[in-house]
Amino acid sequence: MKTTKYLCKILILAVWAGLVSGCAQRQQENVPQYDTINVVENFVIDENSVPIFPKKAALTTDTAQRFSIELPKRCTVDWDNQTVVSVVPEEPIEMVRLGMGDQLPDLKVTDYEFRQLKVKEALDKLLEGTEISVIEDGELTETISGTISSGNLADSVELMAKMGRSYYSYDAVNAEIHLDNRAKWMIKMPKNETIIMALLDAMHGADVRNLLVNWQDKTLVFEGNYQTEREVSKIIADIASKKYMIAWDVDVYRVYPRTDNPIIWMNLLPAFGDNNIKMSIPGVVGRALVVSPEINTKTLQEFLSQQANVVLISQGQFSIPNGWQSRFDIGQCSKEDRLETDLVIGATGVYGDYGGYDKLDAKIVLRTSNGELASFNIPSDIGDNYVIIGIPTHSFVTTPETLISPFAELVVFMSPRIISIVDAKTLPVGANVPLSGDALREFLGNDL
Repeated sequence: MKTTKYLCKILILAVWAGLVSGCAQRQQENVPQYDTINVVENFVIDENSVPIFPKKAALTTDTAQRFSIELPKRCTVDWDNQTVVSVVPEEPIEMVRLGMGDQLPDLKVTDYEFRQLKVKEALDKLLEGTEISVIEDGELTETISGTISSGNLADSVELMAKMGRSYYSYDAVNAEIHLDNRAKWMIKMPKNETIIMALLDAMHGADVRNLLVNWQDKTLVFEGNYQTEREVSKIIADIASKKYMIAWDVDVYRVYPRTDNPIIWMNLLPAFGDNNIKMSIPGVVGRALVVSPEINTKTLQEFLSQQANVVLISQGQFSIPNGWQSRFDIGQCSKEDRLETDLVIGATGVYGDYGGYDKLDAKIVLRTSNGELASFNIPSDIGDNYVIIGIPTHSFVTTPETLISPFAELVVFMSPRIISIVDAKTLPVGANVPLSGDALREFLGNDL
């Protein structure tokens, strides 16, 4: 009997334990399971939580800051369809002042003399007895002196404003002449994008910023003061007077030798032949080779791949008017952030007579933010290419130690192009420009 009671108690306890276990299991199933917990700046973040981040300053995001319509035009080279010499028709480059307002009344000015007056003071004196008032929107400090024998009001106001290095606009509704030390202009650019790039580079070089370029209608808007206007006018006049533009297509490689040995560059000679390597120009660091068209981006990479791994770091193009200087920023067209993206390739060039030969006489300079690495004076024929070799990657390392092989080096391939700017009347009738192929050879004859 006691045994039966004991068994019953055990059975009751087992049932009760089972119920408790079932409840506990159901409660456990209702508890969320967290497989991973990430701690970011003392905030616990899991898959079911909403991330909390510190407030950021109201600044343009990095990717938006880098957006540029120019970069695809600057940072691509169609090596399969490169035109070494092209001819484009001469087109006017026009600069138009914006925001001049309404037309001034047709009033005559005679025998008006002003001495050591500010522009506003001279105009106030001129406009005495009229309803036109003068308002100075910008600070004008120049004083002017002169005499106007005869002329209309618009020409007189324009003359005095220029003398005071200022600009005017007229509001006919309120009869107000507004004076300012800054103004806005539009440049109507030619259709050729290489010339447009040269114009933009020249304006950047003159420190003209905030350029608004409309690539659809080929116009450029900028603003500045009297000095800015003079600089830009000089650039436009100089570009318009040139008969040639010089452009370079560029590839920049980092080369990693596969063994603990440097690249054996002397192997270029048996690989391509003596006739295809025309000049060897040493620099303080590195060496520039002038090579024939037989050595191009494809054949150069094939040669290098036999000894090393080749990585394209940057690619692009830049152009200058004949006799000018320009630059190619490796980092601007870089495939990714690398040590070498601090490098800038500077170039000056003149195409023309070189001791009785038609040559491109160029100076190529490699520099970083720490100063000049090397420079090379390179005279070359049309169709020649440059290969700059022997620039150690360690030139760009800023830490005491690095994982980069001491035999890794920078290789720069440059292919110059000549753009001949001619009077449109001299081009063949119905020709599509720029000329290339047989039409180009026929037009140039034996000149190049």
